[in-house]
Amino acid sequence: MRKVITTLREFSDHDLVHFFIRPQIIARILAGVLSLTIFASLVTEGYQNLTNSSQLHCVLNDNGTACCYGITVGILAFLHCLLFLGFDVYEPSITTHKFKYTILVLDVTFSIIWTCLWFVGFCFLANQWIRSTSHYLLGTGAARTSITFAVLSVPCWVYLAYVALKNLQAEPPVPYKRTLDEGSVALTTLSSSTSTSLPNNMGYPENVGVATYPSTPVPHRLTLMNTDD
Repeated sequence: MRKVITTLREFSDHDLVHFFIRPQIIARILAGVLSLTIFASLVTEGYQNLTNSSQLHCVLNDNGTACCYGITVGILAFLHCLLFLGFDVYEPSITTHKFKYTILVLDVTFSIIWTCLWFVGFCFLANQWIRSTSHYLLGTGAARTSITFAVLSVPCWVYLAYVALKNLQAEPPVPYKRTLDEGSVALTTLSSSTSTSLPNNMGYPENVGVATYPSTPVPHRLTLMNTDD
């Protein structure tokens, strides 16, 4: 019995267990499973044909847009969960602050987007299911599953957006960097202020840089005096 308890303690102390019991990871996995189920149910049973025709029709009021909406949003949301689940795995090894900050911003943005899309999807799919006829008996399970899981996806994505926003607020912002124009203005100001603040006398003669040439002496003319008077 003691060996079993010791084994369970060692298993609970493992990093992988701590990773999967995090509420954010549980919500992300649950959102991915719900999205995958909606996508798979509409692909497999969302299109049925009548007994007198071989053409496939969407079971949601014969509206192909409704089935395409659920399939598209489902597969994109599932891929989003896989991508950011990978970011969660490698989060401790990410050392670049700017890259980590960008991931958090994208996580908040896309979580809010998926929340709105699933809420709109639930209303749209439920409305089309109410208006649909009872000819497609085999597709009722897919329609009900997609509608139920769509409404269950909304609180999952709301929680993911809340956690991502909380992590973003706890993360220090990226340091502000001046643009090239601002830098050139700063350099120009610095150079002008430096030139005006330099003293005139730095130990050099004032006429430094002015070329001086020695003056050539003017030769004196000898005047011969006439002495024959």
